[in-house]
Amino acid sequence: MSRAFIPIATLLTLAAVMGAAAQDKGTLDPQPLPPLANAADPKIPAKELFGRKPEPAHLAARAIGNYVRGCLAGAVALPINGKTWQVMRLSRNRTWGHPTLSRFLEHLADEVPKVAGWPGLLVGDIAQPRGGPMLTGHTSHQIGLDADIWLTPMPDHELSAEEREEMSATRVVAADGKDVDPKVWTPGHVAVIRAAARDPHVERIFVNAAIKRALCRAPGTDRAWLHKVRPWWHHDYHFHVRIRCPDDNPDCRGQPPAPSGDGCGKELDWWFTDAVLHPKPEPPGPPKPPVKIADLPPACRQVLMAP
Repeated sequence: MSRAFIPIATLLTLAAVMGAAAQDKGTLDPQPLPPLANAADPKIPAKELFGRKPEPAHLAARAIGNYVRGCLAGAVALPINGKTWQVMRLSRNRTWGHPTLSRFLEHLADEVPKVAGWPGLLVGDIAQPRGGPMLTGHTSHQIGLDADIWLTPMPDHELSAEEREEMSATRVVAADGKDVDPKVWTPGHVAVIRAAARDPHVERIFVNAAIKRALCRAPGTDRAWLHKVRPWWHHDYHFHVRIRCPDDNPDCRGQPPAPSGDGCGKELDWWFTDAVLHPKPEPPGPPKPPVKIADLPPACRQVLMAP
């Protein structure tokens, strides 16, 4: 996601939406949403429709649309336990992704003990069973190609259901937002993000600007992987990995290439200006109209209606 040509007020609004509810605790007793009075009403926000689908669409796996406006057919759930990963906040039912993303996550998790010395990964939100806009938390994560990975090593024991809903990830950014917290940041954090960025399936990784600053200081002559790692608001306790559109998914729309270079120059300094670290309140404007099913690719209607 590029910030070029986007007004800072718009960026701050997006940041608030993307960060909302990210660390909220879950529940051991999730309740289904009440049925809609008229689900066929074209004015109903798409998030209300997709948020009420507890199972995937039993269709061929396809990422449809783009990362912030689309849906997902044929989703698979990442198993909640693997030898080197555990999934968090199960009550959200956001463990679903494109099969390519699930394979990537399993492969990355298997690499983590070797490259970072962590027992494994804690995986946060991926997508809803049919993708699409979410009721809370994310603007992206709509086509099953985005995943949040906690910057907290997986414990050496299987977490209980309660721990998965109540446990909070560790914030690795210092209180002033200008750098990482040296008391919690380790070479293992660098190794995990670097391993993810080096994977050819990865399109982007979003981290807090302070984390990007720390990664830019990482030793070594290979800096090509830093090109994929881009600063974004929040992301101070997890990193957001986004993979490329699969070659056999023609309805998937990727994003423009990241700017050239490693992103460690003057463009990074912008994130540490007073206007960004301490933004002035913006006057409230009119509410933004919600995304409706008609605003999504036509194939998303099929995904929504499929058994």
